[in-house]
Formats: sequence, C-alpha cells, structure tokens
Amino acid sequence: MKKILVAPLNWGLGHATRCIPIINALLQEGFTPVIASDGDAKALLQKEFPTLESIELPSYNIKYAKKGSFFKFKMLFNSPKIVKAIQLERKATKKILTSDRYYGIISDNRMGVRHKDIPSVFITHQLTVLSGKTTKISTKLHNKYIKKFDACWVPDMATSPNLSGALGHPKKAKKAVSYIGPISRFSSQQTPIENDIMVLLSGPEPQRTMLEEKLLKELKESHKKILFVRGLIEDKQHISQLDNITIYNFLLGKEIEHAINSSELIISRSGYTTVMDLAKLQKKAFFIPTPGQFEQEYIAKRLTEQKIVPSCKQKEFSLSQLDTINEYSGLTHFESDINFGKLFHLFQGK
Repeated sequence: MKKILVAPLNWGLGHATRCIPIINALLQEGFTPVIASDGDAKALLQKEFPTLESIELPSYNIKYAKKGSFFKFKMLFNSPKIVKAIQLERKATKKILTSDRYYGIISDNRMGVRHKDIPSVFITHQLTVLSGKTTKISTKLHNKYIKKFDACWVPDMATSPNLSGALGHPKKAKKAVSYIGPISRFSSQQTPIENDIMVLLSGPEPQRTMLEEKLLKELKESHKKILFVRGLIEDKQHISQLDNITIYNFLLGKEIEHAINSSELIISRSGYTTVMDLAKLQKKAFFIPTPGQFEQEYIAKRLTEQKIVPSCKQKEFSLSQLDTINEYSGLTHFESDINFGKLFHLFQGK
C-alpha cells in the first residue's frame, strides 16, 4: 500500500476542492491517499471520500477583517499565529510519518507539511503573493517555504492565455516549478438550463456571511429562478425557500457539478479554485472579490479588463450590475489535460 499524504489548507473550500481530482488520480494510479487537514476542508473531503483515512492537522484559525481596508493589518496581526501553526504542522507531520510508511506528500498551501526524506510537493498558484506595498516581502517569505519542497505544482498554463496572470507567472523563473494546467473536479456536460442564476459562496468569516446577506437582500427582488449555495459544510444538507431563491447549506460532488452545468450564470468570489472550476465548465460568471484580499481583487480586475468576466466590489453589488453580462465572453479556452501519471513518478519506488 503506497500511502500519499494529501494536505490542503483550511482557508475557504478551494484548497480542498482542487485536491479532489488529485485524490481521484492517486487512486487510479494505485496509490492510497490519506487526507490531512482541519475544519471545513477536512469535513468536505471526508464527505467526498468516506472510506479514506483522515487525520486532523493544527488549525490556522484565520478570520478576515470586517472591513477590507483592514485586511492586511489583520493578516499582520495573525502572522505569529500562522508561524506557530506551521511549526505545529511540522511536528504533526513528523508524527504521522513515523506511524506508517509514506511514499509522498502533496501539500496545498500548508507550508509545514513536508519531510526531507519523503518526496514533498507544494501546490500553489501564487508564486507572487500580492499584498500592496509589501508584495516583495510577502513573495520572498512565501518562496522561502516553497524552496524547501522537492517540487512545486502551479495549476495553470505556462504561457498565455492563462488564469493566474502575474500571480503564477513571476518575471524570474522559479526552480522546480511545473505548470500542470488548471485543476478541476468537474466535467462539462450538455445539460438543460434549470436556474437563471446560481450563487456559489465559500471563504472565511465574517466576509462569507456579509456577502450572503448582501446577495439575499438584492436577489430576492429578482424574478429569476435562483439557486443559492451558502458553502457551509454541516452534518446534514438543509434546503429552504425564500421567494424565488432555493437555498442549500452545501452541495457535494455530482450535485454541485450538475447545478453549475445547469445554471446560466454563476455569482461567486474570484477565488482561484472557483475560477478554474468555472473555466473547466466554460461558464459565464460575475465575480465579487473578498474585500481587501489582493489575490481575488487582482484576478477579478484582470478578467474584467480582458472582457471575460464582469465584477464589482462587495458593497457596490446590485441587480443592475448583472445587466452587462452579455458584454463579456465568459470563461472559455482554458481547458487542459493533466498527465497525473507523469507527475506521480516522483512518488515511485521511494
């Protein structure tokens, strides 16, 4: 049994969801994935893969500021907590690897989940970490951790057109970086349209709740059929109705794949995993980046300037913002086939 530790960061659901196709590929290649995470990320993967072993990792316990302008200050305030979490990850990883034999580690943005004697891969689309005037410092710190891994997989195309722009394509090439193509757990299907609009939420609090309240207030004035997925991973699925809006606390697997395929327009954050998913399904979208999160703001602005996806600030959203949708092309021409077998050669025979 060739065990591979798969450890996504619990920071929104994106890191966990983009590990789903990787876990499926590992199973197809004869490996035994072991899930290692915490909170909603771990809960989601446990629901997707109930027969796989799962291990609890230390939590980063990061919350966003209520005001976007305070985001960077909040992150600076949390820096000691993040450093402590990375240290605890290192200890937890060492303990895990002494309890059984592992052939490899795949860490999605968990900087402490690696081992010098076991092939360790770091997944990120942020080789450049945007943070305003401190971008050079945050990028240097991030890459300091990345260099400790044996390989870095960037889920994007190596050349233009691409989804991550400057985030995943720094001016100076990084060693041991492989551009593997966008990752998505979904497949495109020719499905009749069932919903005019689908809202797809996720992300840390309190911003997730703030956007939910804003969207419900605006969208209940619409006469269109709306599917609203709150992005709350709970023990049981709950469904409720608010006028023209059908509300789910969460959807998983084939349910959410079908829901996106059968929806005309997707309203969501501009988190990179969501962007990859919608690109795979070639959907029209409207993005509302998390206030103060430089990465999401950059992605949304870039795609809007390229006339691919419209976007606006959270406080500015209104129904009228959706009137410009047909002026944008939508997320097409970004598909790629990932050769997972070739990528997993790193874990063979160790």
